[in-house]
Amino acid sequence: MARLSKGRKKVEIVKMKNESNMQVTFSKRRAGLFKKASELCTLCGAEIATVVFSPGKANKVYSFGHPSVELLVDRFLGRDLPSPNDDDRYNHLIRAHRNTGQRGLNKEVMDMQESLHKEKAIGKSLLESGREAYDRLSLSQLEQLKEALEAQKRKVEFEAKLQQMGSDAPLPFLTFGSALSSTSGDGASSSHGPNVGAPFPN
Repeated sequence: MARLSKGRKKVEIVKMKNESNMQVTFSKRRAGLFKKASELCTLCGAEIATVVFSPGKANKVYSFGHPSVELLVDRFLGRDLPSPNDDDRYNHLIRAHRNTGQRGLNKEVMDMQESLHKEKAIGKSLLESGREAYDRLSLSQLEQLKEALEAQKRKVEFEAKLQQMGSDAPLPFLTFGSALSSTSGDGASSSHGPNVGAPFPN
């Protein structure tokens, strides 16, 4: 039976009471805010200064600015800046280069966070769809799936033991090769070791 969608609900914007949830939301929204500011600078050539203080007792300060936060704050406050000389121009170029590198790193971090969120969403969707697929299986189908998974588990454990023994170490005289291939009609028994190529019992 198809699930009935309740539609998109409007989330009420109120201050969170849970401290942990508040910090997680602040971290995500801050990254999104700085990303939008960076895109506005790149697309429109705007000069932006953004200062954010974290909630809670930590009260850390985070900032993003183009070309720099200090320059834009001084301009906003109407401070009289000294006339630039050669040293000031050189220092300004250094700060601009540093800010450019910082913006690039910020963009990489934001892109990685966005990719991580997308991967988590995809994984959650696959998990939910997998649960729905299992719900549609009958009891006999579930038992067959269980047997297949157990057979695969035995095969992996067997191959892991072989790898632990070492590929160069001589195999001892084993007689259980015929037991592994006994379920196959055309499988020949071997007295020199396990019949690795033989199919495992389901």
